[in-house]
Amino acid sequence: MHPHESSRRERRIAVALGVLCHILFVLGVGTMMVAMFYGMSRSLGRLGSPWAGIANGLLLLQFPILHSLLLSRSGRRFMSNFAPGGLGAKLSTTIYATVASLQVGLLFALWTPSGVVWWQAEGPARVVLCLCYAASWLLLLKSIIDAGLPVQIGLLGWWAVARGRKPVYPPMPRQGLFRFCRQPIYLAFALTLWTVPTITPDQLCVALVLTAYCVLGPLFKEARFHRIFGAEFAGYQRSVPYFLPRLPRRSRQDVE
Repeated sequence: MHPHESSRRERRIAVALGVLCHILFVLGVGTMMVAMFYGMSRSLGRLGSPWAGIANGLLLLQFPILHSLLLSRSGRRFMSNFAPGGLGAKLSTTIYATVASLQVGLLFALWTPSGVVWWQAEGPARVVLCLCYAASWLLLLKSIIDAGLPVQIGLLGWWAVARGRKPVYPPMPRQGLFRFCRQPIYLAFALTLWTVPTITPDQLCVALVLTAYCVLGPLFKEARFHRIFGAEFAGYQRSVPYFLPRLPRRSRQDVE
């Protein structure tokens, strides 16, 4: 194949995958926001017992397990097979965001509700919780932007290939919310799980499992950062707490 034709083919593949990635991202996040707002009491799942519990368990576990495995070295090699034309390495961020969005969409769209509602906020309590829920999502958006929006939403890979360039990854995130804790994305996501105005056994189950993942899952990410950034990340790790934020200390010059 002529080099020019090959380049055009790569660009078409990248754009097509990029469009798919962003459509799934919007659908996945939108489905998650709505499903959790109603305490996982509204979705497309309609299985009967005992299959509902089995299916819900598999849907819930597939997200943290696969999400972590795909970030490993072997997982990244496996993801490279999803892009034709040898573009797997260049499109890795796009492929990962696509798979993650599909996982989220499946979990929250196909969950079979138990039909039990323990508590639903009314009046001022509902207003307060709705504001907290919205604030948690805004905090998540802010942390994603601080981490590097193109990487997090899969834009980096396909946009670089579409322009005929190699993906350029941003430096290790240390600004914005990353000044207060090392894992603001996971912390903000955990907050979205616990600020919903409708409490059901379904939501509690989802919140417990995914909160555990938010606390433990980043350990794999930090191991990867140790390999990539070395002493820079080690120094950052010593000065900034892992999960729960700590306000930065004021220096003597700031006080004076």
